[in-house]
Amino acid sequence: MIKRSVLQINEEWAFRQASDESSTFLPVSQFPTNVHLDLIANGVITEPFFSRNEDEVQWVGEKAWEYRTSFVGPSRRDERAILAFDGLDTYASVLLNGIEILKTNNMFIPERVDVSKYLHGEDNQLTIIFQSAFLYGKETVKKYPDHRWGCWNGDLSRLAVRKAQYHYGWDWGPTLLTCGPWRPISLEIYTSRIVDLYLVTTVDPSLKSAEVIAKVDVEDTRSSSHITFVINLDGQEVSSETVSVTNGHATATFRTQNPELWYPSGYGEQPLYTLKATLLADDQELDSASKRFGLRRAELVERRLKDAPGTSFFFQINDVPIFCGGSNWIPADSFLPRIALQRYRDWVKLAKEGNQVMLRVWGGGIFEEQAFYDACDEFGILVWQDFLFACGNYPTHPEFLESVRKEAEANVKLLRHHPSIVVWAGNNEDYQYAESEGLDYDPTDVNPDNWLQSSFPARYIYETLLPAVIQKLTPDTPFRYGSPWGGKTTRDQTIGDLHQWNVWHGTQEKYQNFSTLSGRFVSEFGMEALPSLRTIHTFLPSDSADLYPQSLTMDHHNKAAGHERRLATYLTENIRYPFTPLAQYIYCTQLMQAECLATAYRLWKREWKGPGREYCSGALVWQLNDCWPGTSWSIVDYYLRPKSAYWAVKRELKHLTLGMKRVVEEKRRDSYTRAYVEKIHRIELWAVNLGLEKRIVDVAVKAWDVVTGEESFCEIIREDSVLEANRSTEVESFEIPVRRKNQGEEIRTVVAAYLVEDGQQVARAVNWSEPLKYVPLQKPKALKMDVAPDMQSVHIESDVPLKGLVVECENDDVKFEDNCVDIVPGEKVIVGVNGLQKEDELTARYLDMDL
Repeated sequence: MIKRSVLQINEEWAFRQASDESSTFLPVSQFPTNVHLDLIANGVITEPFFSRNEDEVQWVGEKAWEYRTSFVGPSRRDERAILAFDGLDTYASVLLNGIEILKTNNMFIPERVDVSKYLHGEDNQLTIIFQSAFLYGKETVKKYPDHRWGCWNGDLSRLAVRKAQYHYGWDWGPTLLTCGPWRPISLEIYTSRIVDLYLVTTVDPSLKSAEVIAKVDVEDTRSSSHITFVINLDGQEVSSETVSVTNGHATATFRTQNPELWYPSGYGEQPLYTLKATLLADDQELDSASKRFGLRRAELVERRLKDAPGTSFFFQINDVPIFCGGSNWIPADSFLPRIALQRYRDWVKLAKEGNQVMLRVWGGGIFEEQAFYDACDEFGILVWQDFLFACGNYPTHPEFLESVRKEAEANVKLLRHHPSIVVWAGNNEDYQYAESEGLDYDPTDVNPDNWLQSSFPARYIYETLLPAVIQKLTPDTPFRYGSPWGGKTTRDQTIGDLHQWNVWHGTQEKYQNFSTLSGRFVSEFGMEALPSLRTIHTFLPSDSADLYPQSLTMDHHNKAAGHERRLATYLTENIRYPFTPLAQYIYCTQLMQAECLATAYRLWKREWKGPGREYCSGALVWQLNDCWPGTSWSIVDYYLRPKSAYWAVKRELKHLTLGMKRVVEEKRRDSYTRAYVEKIHRIELWAVNLGLEKRIVDVAVKAWDVVTGEESFCEIIREDSVLEANRSTEVESFEIPVRRKNQGEEIRTVVAAYLVEDGQQVARAVNWSEPLKYVPLQKPKALKMDVAPDMQSVHIESDVPLKGLVVECENDDVKFEDNCVDIVPGEKVIVGVNGLQKEDELTARYLDMDL
């Protein structure tokens, strides 16, 4: 008997075009890999992200490609030898020493093949031929003409292929149909092995004790086999037990008092235990496996609300209701093997630093790398995990259903130990697609056989197949049939989650009306903005004739249909903006995006009103990240450069915030008059305390004339105001302080509110008349931007109110802790900064500045 060994087969790979016999083998650029990366590295194609090169490489996705390598086999032939393929994209034929050992049709299923009888001693030839997924999909569509094929985004043939759907193109990313060994390949040699290590954790309602049931599945056991389980925390052993393996299984139950509980970011710590299982026979170690886990009670609470229709929809961790402010996550690159593991950590860290507590892994991408979920575990980011179906009507022929079942089981097993994952959902917007296309969907029909015969057969996947997988493998994790899903329709604002796209898409509402567009949990909403000029220069050099907002190349890097009209509409409605210089146009799109998203978070957090009144319990912006450099709804671009919206969202998601909204009340002299109307301009002021302790604060309000910069009002309007824990509190409603009412001074009055606790300012908000294009903004005569002696902060002052001042630096290593801030006279705004050097130059950009 020998201990299991793993040989990574990641060297000396070569590739060529399989459909062309004259094609010569070229070295691969890395491993794992895909064909586009290898073609780029060998100079066969140029970077598809540059200019409009995407169009020039479409031929790649319609060819077959061959990969090959050789490796040395094991010296002993009496042990089992397994080739493990963690991910092959997508239609692959695998040959070992000329013999076909595997055919695949699903990018997301890890495969294992016993190759003991096929191995040679010194030289083993491994060949993988990848067929065109695009052409396979086209043939499948043709094979099933009775199915109502249709989708939003990408070619409809994607529905027939179990491949990352965004590879077919989406309204934020390019069409790049990859293939190749996208995850590791290894050779395992063993006598016996641990097939799976998993656990069931239960935290007592008192939170004072917890139970961990550790389980192991074992392959090829010996009569003397046993498992030693060890649980560690911070390197210290907490508990251990050795049990016998019976019929390929071993189980041990651990109970602990006063467990270290895992909390979301901002609500507590994220202690992670490690469970290690060691397989032994006759005191010889044969294999081992380990997984990290957290102890927490996680619930999705849906209950009747007070004073409102429908039900709540909020996540509760260790008895703490959580307002889930966060983002949607898409794959971070069109070429998945190009994403370094550290880059996943950097992305999740950026979300945490932005005060976000949830990321939704969107269903048109992939089940992400373990590094992503590990980072979410460590940083306390809750994960909403979609199964991989998006925006279409998927088929249900037997082969497809079996592939989906294997895919779901394999990936739930891989991910179920992560404490960050708190909900699974069956799809993204497939029910919404069915509604829009008039497909058969009768919620009262509970017969799955009828669903399979309908024009919306994928309902069987979401309501039968996937729930069965969840119930079998992770029954304590909530499952949703889809997202959005909950009420009689997917547009229901009172039950379940909502994708609110009536700002940008749909009816194109003004974003100032987000208060009427709320839902119990808004799992998608967004607004577009251009990325930074440095990011644009990666696909359009500074000397390009296309370096202007409406150029062909700039439009090519914005995949949203109708983006020209929509972006122009929201810009024109809200701010005065130029097209040149390009940097100022970029700034204006980012400011508008920031104002839009901040408005949504501010108004929806107001609806988090405490127990029984959780009228809105979360908002996930579409989207955190990008898969390529371009214009999209992301708040951070492909190169991890935050847009202004990132900072605006970060401020709104602090645990203690102020909100203000201007309203106009009209008093008519009689019921008929149009001429004799008195208008009262008021501000509604509220505070949100997401912390777990009540706060006692004073509320101060100041006002300035935006033209003169003169302070027109300064008072403490409330003393010892109590802000109850984990809810919003209505503070005051007051008239806008002006000298002459209804004479236009309201538009030129800027109002700031402050929360003061124990003499310290703990929250701040600045309110402007909207739309901003009507505000007579002035240029400052005395704008000061001083760097502190320790180079850790920038101090900003102005003699007139300034909207959305952005501090800029050409050095990418300089990281700001805040940005796009409003400046008012007599106040010094301090922006933290890291990585600033004496030679770095800082510049300022703000709305309506001189150009």
